[in-house]
Amino acid sequence: MITSVLPTYNRAPLTFVKGEGTWLIEADGRRFLDLGAGIAVNALGHAHPALTQALTDQANTLWHTSNLYHIPQQQALADKLVDASFADTVFFTNSGTEACELAVKMARKYWYEKGHPEKVDIITFSGSFHGRSSAGIAAAGSEKMTKGFGPLLPGFTHLEFGDHDAIAPAITDDTAAILIEPVQGEGGIIPVPDQCLKGLRDLCDEKGILLILDEVQCGVGRTGKLFAHEWAGIEPDIMMVAKGIGGGFPLGAVLATEEAASGMTAGTHGSTYGGNPLGCAVGSAVMDIVSDPAFLAEVNRKAGLLRQKLEGLIAEHPDVFELVRGSGLMMGIKCKVPCGDVVAAGYENDVITVPAADNTIRLLPPLTITDEEISEAIKRLDSAAHAVSA
Repeated sequence: MITSVLPTYNRAPLTFVKGEGTWLIEADGRRFLDLGAGIAVNALGHAHPALTQALTDQANTLWHTSNLYHIPQQQALADKLVDASFADTVFFTNSGTEACELAVKMARKYWYEKGHPEKVDIITFSGSFHGRSSAGIAAAGSEKMTKGFGPLLPGFTHLEFGDHDAIAPAITDDTAAILIEPVQGEGGIIPVPDQCLKGLRDLCDEKGILLILDEVQCGVGRTGKLFAHEWAGIEPDIMMVAKGIGGGFPLGAVLATEEAASGMTAGTHGSTYGGNPLGCAVGSAVMDIVSDPAFLAEVNRKAGLLRQKLEGLIAEHPDVFELVRGSGLMMGIKCKVPCGDVVAAGYENDVITVPAADNTIRLLPPLTITDEEISEAIKRLDSAAHAVSA
């Protein structure tokens, strides 16, 4: 008999009832060190006082009006994002999946309005993840994402991640854009090297096509810059963000240059809930904290400490772990044993990690994790590794 909650998840046997900073409290009282942060969502941890205050204040004032009217909180957050990024304009969504839908529409509408309706094709890469909508799964193209959900939305060319020589020849008169994650998240925490991002930007400029970056998982301070592409010194034309921008409240956005967004006029896109006062009030509080250079400097310092300790952990368990990779507080440990076994052993040792492709566990702690909590995390991961190798 089917459960009342549609059984599309293999859920862990855990029920969390409270969160405090980097900690989750299970119904039985156990305290888990949370290195998953709701899959890079709780950027400032659980129940951060500034976010709690912003949400409570807004909840006591106004929840929802719809986008038929001006929303001051939405305007304030849009201004903060524009001031802190390459973008000239922002559209707010409720999720990264919705952001992907708009990014695809925006790129295609841009060329339609330019008199090139044939330019609809978007180049994407193996190992990518762009959400689970029709456009998102078609963009990723993997059998795991698409099997049983045909016919797929056309207009995507899939290339092997890292095959630089294949990109330029794949660009045709029908190509509208290249879409890529600066750091693949679901794919196994695999960064795109800075020189490769620079090369993609140069190639898009040379060919006259748009560059779309998916920073849903790697954005909002996760890599130690406000946005991951900043490490490469480039700017996209369109960018998707979500997860961390709401600090746990459902919120996403598409950021774009005025040129790239020029086709999106009144009536071309919409959202009933996107950019509601509640979400934008919390998002503004997140931005006030995460965009502070001193905060980002701390993320980088703690990232260095975590990587150093992870390298030591791997050296201690060469039969369990292979390597660590990533950027900032977005780390992945490639395993030599099934990564699911390591995640499960972590549960037994009261530490949360997240599985990914390429037999990798993800470490995506709140950006507010302390040095002491990093040391405790290593102890618990060490215990998990001992359990797996026993």
